[in-house]
Amino acid sequence: MNRQERFPALARTALLATLTLASATCFAQAAGYPNKPVKLVVGFAAGGPTDVVARAFADHASQALGQPFVVDNKPGANTILAAQAVASAPADGYTLLFGATNHTMIPGLYSNRVKFDAVKSFRPLCTVATSPTVLVVGPGLPVKSLADYLARARKEPGRTTAGTAGVGSSGHFATEVFARANGLQLNHVPYKGAAPVVTDLMGGQLESSFATLGSVLSQVRSGKLTALAVASSRRSPLLPEVATFAEAGGGNYSADAWYGVLAPAGVPDAVARTLERVATEFAKSAAAAEKLRGLGLDADSTCGKAFATQVEREVATYTQIAKDLDLKAE
Repeated sequence: MNRQERFPALARTALLATLTLASATCFAQAAGYPNKPVKLVVGFAAGGPTDVVARAFADHASQALGQPFVVDNKPGANTILAAQAVASAPADGYTLLFGATNHTMIPGLYSNRVKFDAVKSFRPLCTVATSPTVLVVGPGLPVKSLADYLARARKEPGRTTAGTAGVGSSGHFATEVFARANGLQLNHVPYKGAAPVVTDLMGGQLESSFATLGSVLSQVRSGKLTALAVASSRRSPLLPEVATFAEAGGGNYSADAWYGVLAPAGVPDAVARTLERVATEFAKSAAAAEKLRGLGLDADSTCGKAFATQVEREVATYTQIAKDLDLKAE
């Protein structure tokens, strides 16, 4: 081999050695994960449901893995700021996003304002809790069942009012998904938040709402509101007497709001598996179930590919609905 031939060979050998060393270093870091504090970024202010669930998970993960999991509240722009911070962070497992269902609504509502891809920029790890959507009616709508509700809505298209926390909210999307699946025209009434929706429902000024269970649980239990069906694949342990939409004749309609952990895309498999294991253990623990029950949430873990598929499916669904309705958030 002459001198000129040796240099490319040496370069290839050096490159191979560098890649091997980098791979070994990455594996070693993943194998010892975590060896320093982990940041859990939350796109909501402290005290809200997402923050409370995130802190409960952080406490569990800290004890399980022997390193602090520190909640970093970064509210603003409907969680875009938090998602952007995590998407641009190193994919080493030390900066994670504790997100919720609205993460999958961002692309449709803010198509020109985000610098990340809600699907490709993240690796969904696990959900740890769900809050099923429940169709509730107040005294202003004299129906006793989902069948009655459907019959009335079909008989008088556009008359039945359905209140939500605002245009582009999770309740708005849930309402549209249900209406489309059942060929209905509902009169969407947007409010500024969930609280005034509940107030007007109880007062009879509003007829119905597709609400997260936690926001109406106490009113349903007290008899001030009537739950017609739960939009989940199974009945909620918090309202076991209320049928699912499938059981009540509303088709396979499901609109669970989820809370879960996502990492930047490219996080090592070993790190992902560790976090998925801890999230699953948290969701199965009695302490988590009790904590979440007080918020009107069900402990639940959907992990790995199943969670990733769910995120991708929701992004596609909500983006299409936003396009059809010409929804653009300010």
